[in-house]
Amino acid sequence: MSKKDDYVLKTEKIAAPICEELNFELVDVEFVKEAGNDYLRVFIDKPGGITVDECEIVSRRMNDILDEQDFIEESYIFEVSSPGLGRVLKKDKDFKRSLDEEVEVKLFKAKDGVKEFNAFLKAFDQKTLTLQKADDENVILVIDRADIAKINLAVHF
Repeated sequence: MSKKDDYVLKTEKIAAPICEELNFELVDVEFVKEAGNDYLRVFIDKPGGITVDECEIVSRRMNDILDEQDFIEESYIFEVSSPGLGRVLKKDKDFKRSLDEEVEVKLFKAKDGVKEFNAFLKAFDQKTLTLQKADDENVILVIDRADIAKINLAVHF
């Protein structure tokens, strides 16, 4: 297991009971490098959406524990936030919640000349996603999950 994966797992173990107690969903945890800085991000949500004040409550409670346990060697910026309107789908619970929703799909490699497209999520299993093209309801695609670089909810303004 990489250091990054270890940081994420340990952070999830801290965040999960706090979120459960507050009736929030722990959506995701990530440890990433951006523009030369390391970020530890915790994404939370609840029906109707999460507020800035609720993110602050979780952040304050987690900060003390993160400082006490001090398991991250690098200096980092800690953030707690909503996953946003175009939330990334990673876990089975994300796919289940998003059935019949429109998603934006980005593949690692183009398939039939297309690398990015919008579709409706129709089904999923451990290895594949079944998608109905948004611009042609007669086209059903079964894509290996391993071939998907990113999938998130589509946002229309």
